Amino acid sequence: MNIGQAARESGLSAKMIRHYEATGMLKAAHRTDSGYRIYRSEDLHTLAFIKRSRDLGFSLEEIGRLLTLWQDRGRASADVKALAGLHIETLNRRIDELLGLRDTLQNLVSHCQGDDRPDCPILADLASSGCHQAARR
Repeated sequence: MNIGQAARESGLSAKMIRHYEATGMLKAAHRTDSGYRIYRSEDLHTLAFIKRSRDLGFSLEEIGRLLTLWQDRGRASADVKALAGLHIETLNRRIDELLGLRDTLQNLVSHCQGDDRPDCPILADLASSGCHQAARR
């Protein structure tokens, strides 16, 4: 199948498929005599693997390692588990950061009167945070 068909089948854009090919995450596609890429079912399996990994939030570097492990039939599942465990730790840190951001913003919103007056604790906080960072530089 051509790149457009592979994109539809995989749920990825043609641009991303070319990117994965250029970075070596996907083997170089076979080419027709006129230079069009031709993808096989194995390529679609790899693209599905990459897409699912991206959907789970793995970085491109992590996906590269996962692909290597996936393609190595002699691998230890402990290696895969360790990589996934590290990813969970990263996700938990990001969740904690997002919860902190949400709580801070919720606090600012709850202190804002939301009326016709110009004073706004949200804008005051944003302005003061910028001044503190600029002063530290």
